[in-house]
Amino acid sequence: MSVLAAIAVLALLIVVHEAGHFLAARWQGIYANRFSIGFGPVLLRYQGKETEYALRAFPLGGYVGFPDDDPDSTIDPRDPNLLRNRPVLDRAIVISAGVIANLIFAFVILVTQVSIVGIPQSLQPQPGIIVPHVMGEKTPAAIAGLQAGDIITAQAGQTLGSGEQTVKSFIQTIKTSAGQTIPITVQRNGSNLQLSLTPETGADGQGRIGVQLAPNGQINYRRPKGPGEVLRLASQQFEEIFRRTVQGFGQLVTNFQETAGQVSGPVKIVEWGANIAASDSGNLFFFAALISVNLAVINILPLPALDGGQLFFLAIEALQGRPLPRKLQEGVMQTGLMLLLGLGIVLIVRDTTQLAWVQQFLQQ
Repeated sequence: MSVLAAIAVLALLIVVHEAGHFLAARWQGIYANRFSIGFGPVLLRYQGKETEYALRAFPLGGYVGFPDDDPDSTIDPRDPNLLRNRPVLDRAIVISAGVIANLIFAFVILVTQVSIVGIPQSLQPQPGIIVPHVMGEKTPAAIAGLQAGDIITAQAGQTLGSGEQTVKSFIQTIKTSAGQTIPITVQRNGSNLQLSLTPETGADGQGRIGVQLAPNGQINYRRPKGPGEVLRLASQQFEEIFRRTVQGFGQLVTNFQETAGQVSGPVKIVEWGANIAASDSGNLFFFAALISVNLAVINILPLPALDGGQLFFLAIEALQGRPLPRKLQEGVMQTGLMLLLGLGIVLIVRDTTQLAWVQQFLQQ
């Protein structure tokens, strides 16, 4: 059920993104003849007065189609309600609406989380250190076999205590143990596993293993005092998520060699969401907000086949007073789409082969 919940969250965020494009077009009277969630074979189809709505087999994507790109369209090519015949500003609104919808939806999710789940008040400490996230398959943690959701219960045969101080002590051990093996005991799905961590040497000369660590325990929540506190806390969380997301993409550009391994595809995202749902279903709100912001930031990048790439072409058109040749734009977009699809396939294959049950099957 947790896997289905994670897939449902991803599908919902795609619906929100595509609905942003669709509603922005319809609001301006621009024709939109297709609204599709997913790719591949059609599972359900409904033909509306102007638009065909479809649900396809693979829900990890979607698109809004316009008659401009339909060779069978009977609409007059000079019709002012075709997207390509609208002023630059109108088209920019349609193209950027998906990103805006994802950002607004992320904020709404965080408001909902604070309102329904409540505000973290205190932690009932429990022995051990929880691993919320492993940052890449080439990190020492991943090589050792650590997974998101694991609880580290012992180090070198010594049972770990509880609380923030235990986390700090363990991190200090990692920093001073670059190149040395640290035997640890991990609790996963009710079973105890014996793993061996070997921290690598970071740029600062200290050891690192490539994970997030947090105190293990049960969080107590309290009800918010009113709408003002809800909006204030949701705004703080949104700002933090957005800032860290932008920083992450910035590090991917400036330090590509070290951070490329942390790029995840839909399989890894679903696995992460499933682990979150299994440990605490309330955290699905945060998961949804985080992925929604990431979708927004990814799509606004000035890369071919993304919303940002189309906005880049519009900016050139606005500056020079005429669009770039249509064949040039189509060629760049198609090339970019093929590259993105290729990257997506690579990530799906890589992340699938790293799933625990797949690795066990391959080792048989």
